[in-house]
Amino acid sequence: MNRVLHRFRTLPIRARLSLLVAAAVAFAVAAVSVTCWFIVQGKLYDQVDNDLQKLMQGPRQIQQIGDAEAALNSCTTNPTNGTGFNFRNNYSQVVTDSGKVCVFDGSTGTIKVTQADKNVIEKADSDRLYFRTGADEDGNAVRVVTRYLGPTTTGTGEAGPNVGIIAAVPLKGTQSTLNELALILLLVSGVGVLGAGAAGLAVARAGLRPVDKLTEAVEHVARTEDLSVRIPVEEDSEDEVARLSRSFNSMASSLANSRELQQQLIADAGHELRTPLTSLRTNIELLTRSEETGRPIPEADRKALLASVKAQMTELAALIGDLQELSRSEGQRGERVQVVSLEDTVESALRRARLRGPELTIDADLQPWYVRAEPAALERAVVNILDNAVKFSPEGGTIEVQLDHHGVLTVRDHGPGIPEDELPHVFDRFWRSPSARALPGSGLGLSIVARTMEQAGGTVMLARADGGGTVATVRLPGAPTLPPETS
Repeated sequence: MNRVLHRFRTLPIRARLSLLVAAAVAFAVAAVSVTCWFIVQGKLYDQVDNDLQKLMQGPRQIQQIGDAEAALNSCTTNPTNGTGFNFRNNYSQVVTDSGKVCVFDGSTGTIKVTQADKNVIEKADSDRLYFRTGADEDGNAVRVVTRYLGPTTTGTGEAGPNVGIIAAVPLKGTQSTLNELALILLLVSGVGVLGAGAAGLAVARAGLRPVDKLTEAVEHVARTEDLSVRIPVEEDSEDEVARLSRSFNSMASSLANSRELQQQLIADAGHELRTPLTSLRTNIELLTRSEETGRPIPEADRKALLASVKAQMTELAALIGDLQELSRSEGQRGERVQVVSLEDTVESALRRARLRGPELTIDADLQPWYVRAEPAALERAVVNILDNAVKFSPEGGTIEVQLDHHGVLTVRDHGPGIPEDELPHVFDRFWRSPSARALPGSGLGLSIVARTMEQAGGTVMLARADGGGTVATVRLPGAPTLPPETS
């Protein structure tokens, strides 16, 4: 059985559907055919029983049979005496409760008496007829009816045996009809099963045609890595195949966008890395040439070169760190998401910002707020926002940081602000304002902020502040108190 199931599972879906449809139709046709055969059999047997009942209860037959003793005497005296019992062309005989048989004149043959017939006669119920299927002495099938006639007496006046009469009709014609019906039903069932198999195959082919297209598309993508393939889907179709096709199209579109973003990231990263690497190579070549030629570089210039190398290395390290942050997948983050105090995160970021801008005044007003996020990523995003404020604030300027009781974090500086035409691009990767190209940075800080806030279910927005400067607004879903399960 397990081997058959395994073999079935290895068949193509089209073949399995065809077999299942054929099997279902075969079961239904078989059930209908068997039910029909038994119904017809019952009807035919009822008709035979009605004929037997008329034969046993008709006025002419009752008058001819007379009472039990007359019937028994007629048979025992001379079974062929021509007493007029009209059962010709049928089976008829008198039977005692001991099983003694007396066949009527003109009976077709002798019926085999069973214990059930004897029990009928012994019970002495003359108001009932008892039907059964039996056989004659030659083994031919007959339909039998038994009727109790009554008791008899002996010549001395003592009680004699109970007597009943048994009549029967041959079932040859009935069985022939049932056999022909069975053959017809068998042929019809066979044709139905074959037709169902063919119809199932046709339906499977038609139903699985979109799946075939989907399979071809997937194989084409696997073979050529061409993510531009799309499967046509009817707009009003909502079946499983249509949903699968839409899911494939959506997946292919997402993969194409991901590949495009990946290629763009690689291209942008290569472009951004080229500048510090070129500068590093130039500075290192100058130092190497000085050593090789024995012509020392003036101490002031040497210190400037080393400072430049150190700055370029720092910039490269920051750029590589930002790229690693952007390359991390959602799954890598999900395992470290937890309930975080945004107030504590901002406090930690403020300590780092004050070290980077010791000449600036940073005013903070923070209210408790708890969010679900990755702690390290959230702190990095807040640090990036504060770094921008520190970078563009004038010397001796003020930065205002506020976290209200609704979970809205605002960071406002008093620098030159961002031009209106540059605001739509501030969260793009590697985008830097033309006025900030000379300042350190990779152009990835705000991209990391936007991605972190999106993954935490929040938003971030930059806008020009009234009176000059820039205001960054962060909104994160959460609560002002720690959830009970984490407290």
